[in-house]
Amino acid sequence: MKKKASDRRLLLLAAGWVLFFPVEPARAQSDSTKVMRIVSPYAPGGGTDVLARAIGPRLTERYGQQVVVENRAGASGTIGAGFVAKSAPDGNTMLLTSTGHAAVPSLFNNLQYDHVRDLAPVSLLASGAMVLVVHPSLPVSSVKELIVLAKSRPGELNVGSAGTGSFSHLTAELFGLVSGVKFTHIPYKGAGAALIDVLSGRVPVYFMNLLSSVPMVKAGRLRPLGVSSLQRSSISPDLPTLAETGLADFEMTSWYALLVAAGTPRDTINRLQQEVARIMNAPDIRERLMSEGLTVVSSTPEQLADFLKKEVVKNARIIKAAGITQGS
Repeated sequence: MKKKASDRRLLLLAAGWVLFFPVEPARAQSDSTKVMRIVSPYAPGGGTDVLARAIGPRLTERYGQQVVVENRAGASGTIGAGFVAKSAPDGNTMLLTSTGHAAVPSLFNNLQYDHVRDLAPVSLLASGAMVLVVHPSLPVSSVKELIVLAKSRPGELNVGSAGTGSFSHLTAELFGLVSGVKFTHIPYKGAGAALIDVLSGRVPVYFMNLLSSVPMVKAGRLRPLGVSSLQRSSISPDLPTLAETGLADFEMTSWYALLVAAGTPRDTINRLQQEVARIMNAPDIRERLMSEGLTVVSSTPEQLADFLKKEVVKNARIIKAAGITQGS
């Protein structure tokens, strides 16, 4: 009887401690097992996906929490962006997006989120140049020669893109607006599909990722004419910039940035920005990105907010001037 009474007192005592401290053990377990997510709003294998998978393991090490990459592709990146915009504002769900993010406000009238009000900037990550290439069958060897030929045959030369409103499309439209050239735009469902017709010569003009063009240029299957950045690329330093060829101040660079849901505490954003900056500036990451034609560009949240504002305005001007609409 004494043993049973003693056991009963121990059980009651244990129950009392559980009732008195019910939250702390659960909180500690929740914090250590909370999964962080990097959402890539485009298909697997693309630039955002590759960059997210390079950053993810490093964030796991720094936070002591599992970081997974989720691809939520579709609708020009708006599905993934909308998902993050509506997520809990705790910094555990991040959006790793790219250049097209600044075009969608002018392309879509029915977005389910506001790209400024519902998303908070964290940091720019990297940027890179596009290259203007032509099929070797086209009798031009410079940007000036392409402009002369295109003006002599207005609307006859096809220019391909990864889709209406894509970065390659907007770059081609800006080229046309600045040079006075009129191309016929041929949109495809992705860069891979466009490249097939470019390599066949059916679409002789194309703006594409610089690194992706290198093997085809070396094989003589494409002829490069110039890069879209203001500075020459370390990958192909002999290639002039489009600005150098006479298109003053021409600049269209691809970029990658990290955002979270609006309302995320500033301390949480600041730590995430600092951790990502350390990761991006690690020698192995910098070298890997450089080998892929990208330059690390770390920024503060304020700098990214200002950058995005300017990118949205620039894209809006191109879209309006070119008369680009959904489905065009």
